[in-house]
Amino acid sequence: MHRGKQSTEQAKDFKGAMKRLMMELKRFHVLIVISFILAIVASILSIIAPDHLATLTDTISEGLVVNQENLQELTTTVSERLSEEELSQKIPEILDIQMDAGTIRKIMADSSIRAEDKRNFQEVLGSLSTENTSLLLEMPDSILNYILPDSTYESVTVTTEDKKLLLQSTSENFEFSEAIQTILFPEVTIDGVTISSQDQYNFIKVASTLNADMDTSFLYQKIDEMPESIRVIVEPSMDMDKIQSIVIFLAVIYICSGLFTFGESLIMTYVSNHFAQELRRRISHKINVLPLKYFDKHVIGDTLSRVTNDVDMIAQSMNQSLSILVSSVTLLLGTVIMMFATNWILALTAMLSSIIGFIGMTFVLSKSQKYFVRRQVELGNLNGHIEEVYSGLNVVKAYNGKREVTEKFHEYNQNVQDSDKKSQFLSGLMHPMMSFIGNFGYVAVCIVGAMLTMNGTITFGVIIAFITYVRLFTSPLTQIAQAFTSLQSTAAASERVFEFLDEEEMPKETAKVTLKKSEVKGDIEFSNVVFQYDGNPEPTIKNFSAKARSGEKIAIVGPTGAGKTTMVNLLMKFYDINSGDIKIDGVSTKDLTRENIHELFTMVLQDTWLFEGTVKENIVYNKEGVSDEEVKAVCKEIGLDHFIRTLSNGYNSMIGDNDTVSSGQKQLLTIARSMLEDTPFLILDEATSNVDTRTEELVQEAMDKLTKGKTSFIIAHRLSTIRNADLILVMKDGNIIETGNHDELMKQNGFYAQLYNSQFEL
Repeated sequence: MHRGKQSTEQAKDFKGAMKRLMMELKRFHVLIVISFILAIVASILSIIAPDHLATLTDTISEGLVVNQENLQELTTTVSERLSEEELSQKIPEILDIQMDAGTIRKIMADSSIRAEDKRNFQEVLGSLSTENTSLLLEMPDSILNYILPDSTYESVTVTTEDKKLLLQSTSENFEFSEAIQTILFPEVTIDGVTISSQDQYNFIKVASTLNADMDTSFLYQKIDEMPESIRVIVEPSMDMDKIQSIVIFLAVIYICSGLFTFGESLIMTYVSNHFAQELRRRISHKINVLPLKYFDKHVIGDTLSRVTNDVDMIAQSMNQSLSILVSSVTLLLGTVIMMFATNWILALTAMLSSIIGFIGMTFVLSKSQKYFVRRQVELGNLNGHIEEVYSGLNVVKAYNGKREVTEKFHEYNQNVQDSDKKSQFLSGLMHPMMSFIGNFGYVAVCIVGAMLTMNGTITFGVIIAFITYVRLFTSPLTQIAQAFTSLQSTAAASERVFEFLDEEEMPKETAKVTLKKSEVKGDIEFSNVVFQYDGNPEPTIKNFSAKARSGEKIAIVGPTGAGKTTMVNLLMKFYDINSGDIKIDGVSTKDLTRENIHELFTMVLQDTWLFEGTVKENIVYNKEGVSDEEVKAVCKEIGLDHFIRTLSNGYNSMIGDNDTVSSGQKQLLTIARSMLEDTPFLILDEATSNVDTRTEELVQEAMDKLTKGKTSFIIAHRLSTIRNADLILVMKDGNIIETGNHDELMKQNGFYAQLYNSQFEL
């Protein structure tokens, strides 16, 4: 069996095939360059987005937590005002202790003060100093009114009670009067908000209850207890203007990237489809100018595969692979650059984690490839077996071969199952492995990123950006691998298509002479014709010479392989002769175009051909102005009318080249088709081989009418059909060994007589 080659095979010369493909795409180069530019720009925009996404994440994160900057500034300011140095300087000035001799005399002279209090005062007085003012708290109010009188500090009136309260305060537990608060905590402005002395004092009291180990929710609860001015500068707040600008920018980037990608896809779809259309047009033209020797060497399935499968493969790969390859390479390089520009530690983490996974994936691919190849081979064997069995099903049943072919089918089917199971299992690992690569990269980035975030090296937004970068890094690697695989198939397909387009064509003809059907007499002469098929060691036709006069019926007979059909093909100029000459009315066929020669001949071949259409359309094929009456008259003449009238719609019934019409009926239809042609020459190549004896008699009578007034060439194995031929040429091994009419040849009792008599022997 002949099977067409598969376009999925490796290209013989990948670089050469791709170079030729680019040359063939010359008129689309501008569009392809534009498409590549759009793909690159779209990829660049995709690469830019994560960096701004990180900024957006950081902005939102900052808006969800306490304003550390303002909180730190406020804490630092208040802490500095409560520092030892600051208090040691201010407290004595605020207390303004009066311990001079005059004050002491007044205390001792005041009769309202008890004697015991005066004695205690005298005892304490010896050890009292500015660094040990806490001893004053042991004095009664009557004495403190003298020692700590009301005073003014920086325009603030400080009473004795205020001073006593100040003396009672400690670093762990302090209570300040309003006057002391005003002195110790003057108003401060942070982030445009003025914070009063009392608000600062209240902040200190709340802050003193905080510690590093407390829960976040408790922290926010304490913030709610702070004064309003403190909450304004400390509470979480979103920078909506900044967020809005980033969101708009990202939306523009993503929309533009999508539009560029859509434009690139649209352009490549246009290029691929129009290029495929051009290839099919060129192939269609090529088929019409190829010599028949090409089709002698190539099976029909292979040629059809080039026209359909290979062209489709080129179109699909161009549409999907070229731009994807460009965008993926851009995306990969851009992502690597952006990762290292953002943070080299996370960049190495993301790349190494992904590359480790891809090494494993490459290993699996290398192991699974042989099973895919084996699967295709076994599938081809199975399909070939099925095709053979069903095409010869009658033979299988007639020879009781069902069990044998069934066993063979089960064997092939089992082989397909085994190879398919292994290949599908290994290929099924690809998706989970890709997921593992991505997830492993995410985990690695998150772990390393968390450590860097704790050290203050990066922000949380950088981790979010790198998670996106991991996806952008792994996806192009997969796409590049797929694109290269697809390009291999494209190169193989393009090689086959261009190989077909580069095939040698029939030489272009310039008509030196043109013969008109109405003016041709009908004389044909063969002069020492020699012809040899390509690849054959010996010529098929050797010094063939013969003459056919106008209106004669020339029969060509001989054993199989004698060269009978070859002579007809040479006459129709399907092949060019190696030497010698063929003349029509004295004009060499070398001086006539093939089209002109074909106009002079009507052919009825052994292999019938019908196309999908009505009976009438098949009969009047490629001929205009034929009436229904003429068609019916021809059909009646060859005994075909009765069969046609038995069809559902008569002459308008749909038929095709299938089994609904018998071989004999197909032959009759083609004979009817030829009878409508008005040409000076007629060729009948085994035209009655597929009809029964009774029909053959009817056809023979019709042929006699058809050949009347025409120069006819009849090739027949049934020698009874050519008994009335004017001249019979007996061929053997490419030469004419006998000539004459039937009676003359029978009298010679030579090779013709042997052939004729052998058909009547039992």
